[in-house]
Amino acid sequence: MMIHNTAICESTNVGKGTNVWAFSHVLSGAVIGEDCNICDHVFIENDVVVGDRVTIKSGVQLWNAIRVEDDVFIGPNASFANDKFVRSKQHLKEHPRTTLEKGCSIGAGAIVLPGITVGCGAMVGAGAVVTRDVPPYAIVVGNPARITGYMGEVRSEVSDRDKHELADGPRVIAGKVTLHPLTRAVDMRGNLAALEFDSQCPFVPKRLFMVHGVPNKSVRGEHAHFKCHQFLIAVAGSVTVSVDDGKSRGSVVLESPSIGLHIPPLVWGTQYQFSNDAVLAVLASHNYDDSDYIRDYNAYIQIVS
Repeated sequence: MMIHNTAICESTNVGKGTNVWAFSHVLSGAVIGEDCNICDHVFIENDVVVGDRVTIKSGVQLWNAIRVEDDVFIGPNASFANDKFVRSKQHLKEHPRTTLEKGCSIGAGAIVLPGITVGCGAMVGAGAVVTRDVPPYAIVVGNPARITGYMGEVRSEVSDRDKHELADGPRVIAGKVTLHPLTRAVDMRGNLAALEFDSQCPFVPKRLFMVHGVPNKSVRGEHAHFKCHQFLIAVAGSVTVSVDDGKSRGSVVLESPSIGLHIPPLVWGTQYQFSNDAVLAVLASHNYDDSDYIRDYNAYIQIVS
């Protein structure tokens, strides 16, 4: 452990191999893990817990009720708030908990509002204003921060213009998630897309629901199923679908009613970047059953592994 001679470190709970650099101030109640790098001009309040191998760049203040898990990177001048309705000389009895989960990164100058969880492996872009929880491995940018992709995913874009790429059969997006061509007919009267359940859908559907009127910044899905298969078709507009089987990630922009995406059980699915006119039709192999849903990503990873 190294404490620079101009730093003030009042805490005795600082792990071995951690460096606290010039003009930083760590209060007595803070807990800092091993092999961390606390750069110049960092302030860490009492009710803060920092895990192992965390990097906190210059100009960062970590206030009460912030939890930073292992391997997190916090960029220079990133800001964290812990009171939604702050008033001078008025103090909360308990602050909302902000959690930076393992391996996530907070870009330079980003702002994270109180009570937010940034999921494991997520990437918050420089200058982003995070107003809602960030899903694991999501990439978010802007004000307010919106999802633009997921770390490690391979994106595919398929529309009517390149449907010939599916002529030889389904295309694998990730794991067992596949794109399927539907029957398509085009003439001067317009276009027709048809789905034969027996030959073109990997299962016989029992339920149909449609997702529409979704604001562009909103995210749908964010769950997996134990048993249920789903077949997604963008009957209007466009939507980005991200899939994760616990080993690989992929995404595709659905923007043609003549192409369907099969998501089998035990695959984590998320839909985002809905166009204003998007209508997403979802065929399901089972009737609705809340107990078939896996809604927590960390629990999902434990199940599939």
